[in-house]
Amino acid sequence: MHERPQPRPGIMDIEAYVPGKSTAPAGVAKVHKLSSNENPLGPSPKAIEAAREVATRLDVYPDGSARRLRETIGEAHGLNPANIVCSNGSDEILGLLAQIYLSPGDEAIFTEHAFMVYRIYVQAAGAIPVAVEETDERADVDAILAAVTPRTRIVFLANPNNPTGTYLPIQEVRRLHAGLPPSVLLVLDAAYAEYVRRNDYEAGIELVAANQNVVMTRTFSKLGLGGARLGWMYAPLAIVDAVNRVRGPFNVNATAIEAGIASIRDREHVARSVAHNETWRNWLSGEFEKLGLRVTPSVGNFLLVHFPEDGRHGAAAADDYLSQRGYILRRVTGYGFPNALRMSIGTEEANRGVVSALAEFLRA
Repeated sequence: MHERPQPRPGIMDIEAYVPGKSTAPAGVAKVHKLSSNENPLGPSPKAIEAAREVATRLDVYPDGSARRLRETIGEAHGLNPANIVCSNGSDEILGLLAQIYLSPGDEAIFTEHAFMVYRIYVQAAGAIPVAVEETDERADVDAILAAVTPRTRIVFLANPNNPTGTYLPIQEVRRLHAGLPPSVLLVLDAAYAEYVRRNDYEAGIELVAANQNVVMTRTFSKLGLGGARLGWMYAPLAIVDAVNRVRGPFNVNATAIEAGIASIRDREHVARSVAHNETWRNWLSGEFEKLGLRVTPSVGNFLLVHFPEDGRHGAAAADDYLSQRGYILRRVTGYGFPNALRMSIGTEEANRGVVSALAEFLRA
């Protein structure tokens, strides 16, 4: 007989998500946090102003449907607000979809280097996680389709993917969808969509609009509102109805709602953020390759940098060296890359500093 309440079977088998570290060793004067894919330009000044105005009304519950925010998202993307659900980060939506559409014994598919929360949410629902091998650090449509069984209920596709930064062109996403049974839900996690500047990429809006088994999730985090925890879903009405039945009644707080509205409307800040990212991602890729480091081609706001296998100049040693100099990158061992670091695109000072420090490290 148990002496205390026990989690149901399987919960304690879940490996908890560990976020990127945010501190440097004691004594480091200045810290550049490059571990969480945050916006180096910060939030929109208009979003900051909107959040400050909310502070005088924190005694009042927010609008439970986030109607004005949904309308603003709809205006920006040409979507019907009725097909939008706002959330406490897009992570919440991912968890709700797993809770709603997975039962014990069901299967959910994702790729081997995909966002770790997919596995967590699948296991939390009592379902079976199915990790499919990638090809050249990129999702492989044929491998995903080959993994589908009669027990498959959800396919999670991060597009672009974190931590690799690779993506599937829209024709490949369409081919994936066409190969899935209508009863399988395709979840397109487009958290980094704003940063992609490729003609063959689409976040998934048209695919959702034309089908009953596709959902697109998005976030405000990468454009400066990570601390506000704000995300959203575009989905068919039947899926919206199901999610609205189980989400928290006030799952998006008042500060996040107003900051989100202001952030969407500040198109100049979005454009500056994207332009900064494009410039420095390209520069960093070139500089790392000059140092002899392999970089996975990325369309996101981060780079996956691979280190030599000699141990002395491996990822763990590089991470220690950089941390001692105030540059905090992300170890990605849990994603299947024991000898790589993921670096968020930072400020000019941070970007140049990392390259300089790594040049010294590799010479040592």
